[in-house]
Amino acid sequence: MQKAKVTTIVSHVVGWAIFLCLPMLFLSQQRTSADILQLLSQPSYWLFSLSYIILFYAHTYWLFTRFFARKKYMAYSLSVLLLLVLFVLLRPFDRLVTQDRGELRQPPIASMPGPPAPRAAPMPRPGPPPMPPRQRVHFDVTSIFLFCMLIAMGLAIQTVQRLRESEKRALVAETDKAKAELSFLKAQINPHFLFNTLNNIYSLAVTESEHTAGAIMKLSNIMRYVTDEVTAEFVPLESEVACIKDFIDLQRLRVSKFVEVAYAEEGDLSRRQVPPMVLMTFVENVFKYGISNHEPATINIKLKAEDHQIYFFCRNKLFKTRRQVVSTGVGLANTRQRLMHLYPGRHELLILEDAGFFTVELTLQT
Repeated sequence: MQKAKVTTIVSHVVGWAIFLCLPMLFLSQQRTSADILQLLSQPSYWLFSLSYIILFYAHTYWLFTRFFARKKYMAYSLSVLLLLVLFVLLRPFDRLVTQDRGELRQPPIASMPGPPAPRAAPMPRPGPPPMPPRQRVHFDVTSIFLFCMLIAMGLAIQTVQRLRESEKRALVAETDKAKAELSFLKAQINPHFLFNTLNNIYSLAVTESEHTAGAIMKLSNIMRYVTDEVTAEFVPLESEVACIKDFIDLQRLRVSKFVEVAYAEEGDLSRRQVPPMVLMTFVENVFKYGISNHEPATINIKLKAEDHQIYFFCRNKLFKTRRQVVSTGVGLANTRQRLMHLYPGRHELLILEDAGFFTVELTLQT
């Protein structure tokens, strides 16, 4: 912010320095330093300079904001018209040119004696008195041109500044909207996940399974991860994987012997980060729709980390009773939106239903 203010001040100073040097460059040729100093001491030069400086700032930062920005176009037009009439009457550039030609270019008085006076010419015969020269109305085109130029510059500066402010406000609003959407999506994911997990442990408790205590401990780990980590934008990949493994162990206790679960990971998972629950959502979806109590099923889950890329793969068999709802769950839809917000142009999500299988492939560029 401070840098922008300094840049604006410097640009104004440089711009006015160039503008105020224009009379020195174009009024007279072969001007000496004494002539320039004499020009700077003339009232007409300061009338020229101050009139345009006052015009620029009065129009740009007062008339524009007071009338034009508030859509009071009639008052703005009348104000500019009155200023134009004032400049036509003042003729700042014409006064400067007239004084420059009349005073700065007067020949110096010679110190040496001049030539002898010529002989007296004979008196002319008396005739009618000469007619006085007709005074022509001079129109100061240059002053009007400079007037219009400064008015246009003021309009351009204010327009560009307001466009930038509008873009900045839109960007802030979009960022706030994205944050609000992410918070809402996370709030949807957590109850959805915990509800399914509690159902699994309830099934173990009803059957008085010896694995109930271990399952409760794993659920405790999962809930600790959900409550402590899910509010962050990114978490260590190792934490996400630990949650996935605990969840798979809980599911293995619940599913029948006809379900085969294969999990594999490859590469260095340390020093990598992912959004919380982003992979867990797909794993949960696999167990929700990819198992059956009456038919054999196979679940494959793979995770690979290499260079600056994380690759996730999962596949499960589709059953006729669940095929219509497998790809329309809240969890998958929310995960799509989170990935769009957090990895714009840096992720690839492929979801396929083909040959009786449901496949998810996710690639994240980290």
